[in-house]
Amino acid sequence: MGDLGIHLGGLLTQLISFSVLAFLLYKLLYGPIVRMLDQRSERIKASLEAADRARAEAASSAAQVEQEIVNARQEGQALIAQAREAAGRLREQEEAHAREQVEEMLERTRAEIQRERNAAVEELRREFAGLAVLAAEKVVERELDGTRHRELIDSVLEEGFSQRRN
Repeated sequence: MGDLGIHLGGLLTQLISFSVLAFLLYKLLYGPIVRMLDQRSERIKASLEAADRARAEAASSAAQVEQEIVNARQEGQALIAQAREAAGRLREQEEAHAREQVEEMLERTRAEIQRERNAAVEELRREFAGLAVLAAEKVVERELDGTRHRELIDSVLEEGFSQRRN
């Protein structure tokens, strides 16, 4: 082997040096690098799982929010319906109240018209009785008993009005 330029002592020294170097590299570099890569792989795996959980929670939250929106819309529609119903009842109450007031006003007006009509008829009777007595005095050319004749005229007028009403 000497012809080839290989010396057994040098080869042995190099083999031992290489073995020590490989052992040191394995213990000092390869182990920590592999451990670091394993840890990084675990962190990536954990991050992916956390992202999946977050995505699932986001989807669940979105579904819950959508359900709450649907519920809120339904409640809003129910409130609108209640408000419309209440407005309808209030409008009906106000219309009924207005009708009552109109009926009361009509009744008062009718009563007032009846009183004024009765007063006008009474006034007309008095004037007619006075004119009749005056006319009778002129015809007879003497003064008649006014009170007695007024009673007579009133009774005749009352009979005339009763016949007209029937």
